[in-house]
Amino acid sequence: MKVNETKYQLRDAGLQFGQPGDSPLHSELITFLVTASKVDVRRYFKGGLDTLQCELHRHRMGGTPVRWPSLGAQEHDNWFTCTLRHTEGLFVITYFLRHSPSVPNVVQPDFQQWVPVADRDTITTTAVMMVLSHTPSVEVGLMKEQTLNCEFAVDHKSAHLTVEWHLQRKGHRSKLFSYSSHTGQSEGSGVSVKAIAKGDASLKIPLTRETSEGTYVCSVHVPPISSSHSMALQLMEPPRVSLNVNSQVSLSEGELQRVDCEAAGFYPLDVHMEWLKESLTPGASRMPEVLKVVTFSNHRNNPDGTYSLTAHFLLKPTLQDSGYRYTCRVSHDALQMPIRKSFTLSVTEKDSYLWYIPPILTILGILGFLLIRRRAVPKAPKGVYGRA
Repeated sequence: MKVNETKYQLRDAGLQFGQPGDSPLHSELITFLVTASKVDVRRYFKGGLDTLQCELHRHRMGGTPVRWPSLGAQEHDNWFTCTLRHTEGLFVITYFLRHSPSVPNVVQPDFQQWVPVADRDTITTTAVMMVLSHTPSVEVGLMKEQTLNCEFAVDHKSAHLTVEWHLQRKGHRSKLFSYSSHTGQSEGSGVSVKAIAKGDASLKIPLTRETSEGTYVCSVHVPPISSSHSMALQLMEPPRVSLNVNSQVSLSEGELQRVDCEAAGFYPLDVHMEWLKESLTPGASRMPEVLKVVTFSNHRNNPDGTYSLTAHFLLKPTLQDSGYRYTCRVSHDALQMPIRKSFTLSVTEKDSYLWYIPPILTILGILGFLLIRRRAVPKAPKGVYGRA
């Protein structure tokens, strides 16, 4: 059995909105002329034309020709899909274009028998259905409300509209919601059936949890057309960074001090923490030294699903360490820039009078003992004198 392979050929094409018979704006390109219909794609655009990426593909409706239920449609219409993406992720739109040839085509059983499109051809089309999302990719914190946007438009009122939401997470696909206008029945939650009647099939997540992370798929089916958009939801919670010391630390030479840097309440797990030491003396090298004696705790799981981590070291300074700044630098995917928490160290000499404190304490102890003993010795009774 011979199997025909689909071959893709990339060609330059332009999208133009206007009326039938309009001349192409760029005659050297294949022009898809989108004429007016109930599905006005332009109203959903945001940003300038230089922020849009457009892909046009042929669309196969199936082996058996089906007439689209709108005025002017034919069984042997040619179909195309156009996907517009905003370069900064503001939206993604997929809409279906129907082209009615002037001469009806015979049934086309496979891709290789499609009517060819020549360079510089103008294909007059009508947009008949559109599916849009303003949230193709979302970053949100834990325990937050989040709505995943999914809108659609059809050029006629359909009695067989189906809307479904699925979540793909760690290789498992689960159905979150489904609705059929044919039966009027819905299953699951998070989507307003009343809003679907207005073309809004957005999914509301009441409180995000660790299990909310994954890829959400909104599917809209209007026979014989089906379209879907995938939306990646990623949980991001930045760390809160704190030190167990003040911004100015004074120690005597050789005094021991444990210094903790805690990064708390972050998600996901990966975080980078390091301690830096740098001199503040004018003229000294400004290149910080990364401390090698830092010890890290185990990751701690918090009740809300976030994590915490502590990086500490034991500080036993010499006089040469005085005037240095110690900085804890924390990097995480939820941060645009690392968080830095610092303290400046001041080191003093040991007090010179400390060497004679023990002798003084000894002498004071002896004097105290003698004083107590003297008070304890009984005095001789005084004599009694009288006349004989």
